Amino acid sequence: MDTDAKLRPIYLINILKERTDEDHYLTTSQLCAILKSEYGMETHRTTIKSDIEMLQQAGVDIKAERSTQNQYKFVGRDFDTAEIKLLIDAVQAAKFISKSKSDQLVSKLTALAGVNKARELKRNLVVDGRNKLENEQILLIVDAVNDAINQKRKIKFQKVEYNVKRERVLHHGGETYVFSPYSLVWDGDYYYVVGFSDKYQSVGSHRVDRIYKKPEILNEPAVPAPVGFDVNRYINTTFRMYNAPRREVELICDNGVMDAIVDRFGPDVETYACDQQNFRVIAEIAVGKIFFNWIFGFDGKVKIKAPEDVKQQYKEQILRAMEIYDK
Repeated sequence: MDTDAKLRPIYLINILKERTDEDHYLTTSQLCAILKSEYGMETHRTTIKSDIEMLQQAGVDIKAERSTQNQYKFVGRDFDTAEIKLLIDAVQAAKFISKSKSDQLVSKLTALAGVNKARELKRNLVVDGRNKLENEQILLIVDAVNDAINQKRKIKFQKVEYNVKRERVLHHGGETYVFSPYSLVWDGDYYYVVGFSDKYQSVGSHRVDRIYKKPEILNEPAVPAPVGFDVNRYINTTFRMYNAPRREVELICDNGVMDAIVDRFGPDVETYACDQQNFRVIAEIAVGKIFFNWIFGFDGKVKIKAPEDVKQQYKEQILRAMEIYDK
């Protein structure tokens, strides 16, 4: 068997993957024409048939429609069109992925569907103009953090922030952070690394897009997660990953906000009936201004019952806001 004959089945797989899908076939004649025009191979129709039967026997998921001229399509894709669309939507929605990197990823994802479905996907793409961040190193940063998690090692990095001229500058004059990463999580449009801070000697988080460049993986073991630490519980009770002291807080909630409470604290949150109009929630919460803003957004339908000092902090925040508008 000459080299072209050995490669022909591989060419056939590539052609069918790229140009067919559940709704589009290629006939034997079309396959012969493509092999001739693009690969310089003269191929008889019966050869195509035998090559594809061999590929099917080898486990390649090619479907044949028998007729006066056989038709073939590749149906063994790892993702169907709906799944690819979900992945594309996730990439486009992610603020932490820069526009150029987002465009590259979308092109790769649409290619998984084959050329026909790729055209349909591109026609249906909606670019909503959401703000994309400028950190082109984001994938390198994520990769390094993930490696450190798997190796159970500490990482060292600097952070960036925007100054009044909207320029990216080093945070706190280039302060270096040493961190034991536990998990990468996506919350509220941003990617965060959750772990243990050497500086604060407690569990906290950092926005990944605010890390200056690929972090250094230190030759130092990570601090183990505290006994009983649950990253999902941490996410559910930390508002926008805002690092604040964690307290057990009792809330009195209108029955009409149950969906919002479950969205915030998860379906396993414990609730208790108060009366016909209200229920009670007791949860460990990162108490700070983001939590208070969340409470305020319910227009009195969620109230802080206890502890008293948290209620007082909330009142003081409202009073400070009122003073600004009274001036």
